[in-house]
Amino acid sequence: MASVIYCDSLWSGADIVTMRGGHYHTISDGVIAVHDGKIIWIGTRAALPAVRASREMTFPGGIITPGLIDCHTHLVFGGDRSSEFEQRLNGVSYAEIAAQGGGIISTVNATRQTSEDELLEQALFRIKPLLAEGVTCLEIKSGYGLSLQSELKMLRVARRLGEMLPVEVKTTCLAAHALPSEYANRADDYIDLVCNTIIPQVAEAGLADAVDAFCEHLAFSPTQVERVFHAAKTAGLPIKLHAEQLSSLGGSTLAARHHALSADHLEYATEQDAQAMAASGTVAVLLPGAYYMLRETQCPPVALFRHYRVPMALASDANPGTSPALSLRLMLNMACTLFRMTPEEALAGVTCHGAQALGVQETQGTLEVGKLANWVHWPLSRPAELSYWLGGQLPATVVYRGEVRP
Repeated sequence: MASVIYCDSLWSGADIVTMRGGHYHTISDGVIAVHDGKIIWIGTRAALPAVRASREMTFPGGIITPGLIDCHTHLVFGGDRSSEFEQRLNGVSYAEIAAQGGGIISTVNATRQTSEDELLEQALFRIKPLLAEGVTCLEIKSGYGLSLQSELKMLRVARRLGEMLPVEVKTTCLAAHALPSEYANRADDYIDLVCNTIIPQVAEAGLADAVDAFCEHLAFSPTQVERVFHAAKTAGLPIKLHAEQLSSLGGSTLAARHHALSADHLEYATEQDAQAMAASGTVAVLLPGAYYMLRETQCPPVALFRHYRVPMALASDANPGTSPALSLRLMLNMACTLFRMTPEEALAGVTCHGAQALGVQETQGTLEVGKLANWVHWPLSRPAELSYWLGGQLPATVVYRGEVRP
């Protein structure tokens, strides 16, 4: 007699888009058995063994995808920069706005002046639309504090969001994001503060899951970034990097050499960068929201990433200046229309490859036995519809660790 599977819940009635290996790998008329918040069996109804479930849930058709993963956001910050957006559209240059105290420094000032509870309330407003669209795991970076106390404050807020809401929040220390005004013309001194004080104290407080930096001519040089990488490694934290967004400095090759989880933006990445990332397993995180908002014309080298089999993730890059995006699903459409990615590549970008960019691929990103029971049921006929529909909120049932999320 075949052994019986005992589970907390049994889910059926839809086609299951597993995303194994970055492909749809759809199971028609699929069934998922869940126990203790994890998948213990998945397959077709016809192959279902004897099972005893405490409860059974049946969907009226549609598709099930893995829970969406937003692997690059800046959701915690003070104020907003909508006035600057309007100024730029009225012909005021970025340099003029910066001279008026605008740009990233305006967000830094607002963040420093905003209390922890106020930052939390503002971040809740931004995170909820992402959750409504099926996000079950996301990353939140610091980087608008640029001082020890303000960076710690931002990261505490990010941790609190993960404690309050049914979503996994991974936090990243991005203290090397920009040069604060009090360190004008003293970038190396500020990197000393980041490496010798901020990163060690963030790590000691258990407030970060990774360390990031911005490698660009208007931020920090490859030499300065490498110092940040060494400090992160000393603290036992994995690394990520904002690289090749505005120019080619070899930041993504540097990140790959240090086995970074990801290099992000990458509009100016070269073939050498793609080769280095492929060799190290570093994920290319593409951010179409910033590309769109800044009216960029240089696309990331998607064809090179395909050729060298570099995993491509997508993210909202939700931030006040260059990507005030509150919809990860909109990023799927933008990636297809602006970067010429396929709908399958786009969905992989916010599932399995997004998980890899956060180092959580062993537990999330695909629907397989042993992984967390995080998924989204969509009343759609095929997964390409997730990239096809432009705007609006598609009806969705989000399951987080085996329970329907309210």
